[in-house]
Amino acid sequence: MPNEIILLSGDVEGSHLGGVLREHNPNLKVIYVAEPEALRDACLAPGAGMRRLIAFCTSVIVPSDILSAVDGPAYNFHPGPPTYPGTHVAGFAIYDGATKFGATVHEMEASVDSGAIVGVDWFDIPDGLRFADLEILAYRSLVQLFLDLAPALATDDAPLPTLDMAWAEKTTTNKDAERMREIDDTMSEEEIKLRFRAFG
Repeated sequence: MPNEIILLSGDVEGSHLGGVLREHNPNLKVIYVAEPEALRDACLAPGAGMRRLIAFCTSVIVPSDILSAVDGPAYNFHPGPPTYPGTHVAGFAIYDGATKFGATVHEMEASVDSGAIVGVDWFDIPDGLRFADLEILAYRSLVQLFLDLAPALATDDAPLPTLDMAWAEKTTTNKDAERMREIDDTMSEEEIKLRFRAFG
């Protein structure tokens, strides 16, 4: 049974999600971190027993030496399905005209959104949705995945079972999203409206 979980997330999520984990393991020590320096300090600090790292909806990229310092696979809760690895994925899904979206939980590797997938939740994208609204739906989906996996994460040392799914080859970046926000006079009114709905 894990002794300690380092939870890489925002302050609001950290307190709530830590409480969910302790419901299943009252003796579990949960450490909340939000920044890379605090993450490094927590992961490299002396400890006793099994220590697990969980990242929830964070933009922090965890380096390989930190991943190797914790026990078993570390897990990332990614607000987007395996078809959309990377950042600003809600915007790219809207721009592509995707009809389904969701959230993914995967083992963390040094390369972003590339580890084995252990959980996916899908939902239909309502017509005409803007990127911020789709991000909210994906966040709700991510919370549900956390609730589903919390008992195993809090009480079982064994890795979560992996799914027979693969990530899409293209991983989007901040630069990709910035390019999609650029407008010029060669674009149609329809294209401009779509880019605004997808990327703001």
